[in-house]
Amino acid sequence: MILERRAALLAAMALAGAAAGCSKSPPPAKVDAKQEQAEALERARHDAFGTQVQALDKAKALEADINKKASENVDRIEKDAK
Repeated sequence: MILERRAALLAAMALAGAAAGCSKSPPPAKVDAKQEQAEALERARHDAFGTQVQALDKAKALEADINKKASENVDRIEKDAK
């Protein structure tokens, strides 16, 4: 009787192991992270957070402009110092 229970238990475990091996999930979809980030940013510009995203874009543009002008001034000062 004990042997029958063990045999039934082993058979059930083998069946469960075989079923688990057969149920593989499909491979994940390939997603381009940069493209997804750009699309999410574009969606955010038109959603509830649009004003914050637009303000961030303006701040980044201002930063680039200030850095460009500062670099030009440093170059000009170095040139004049020679």
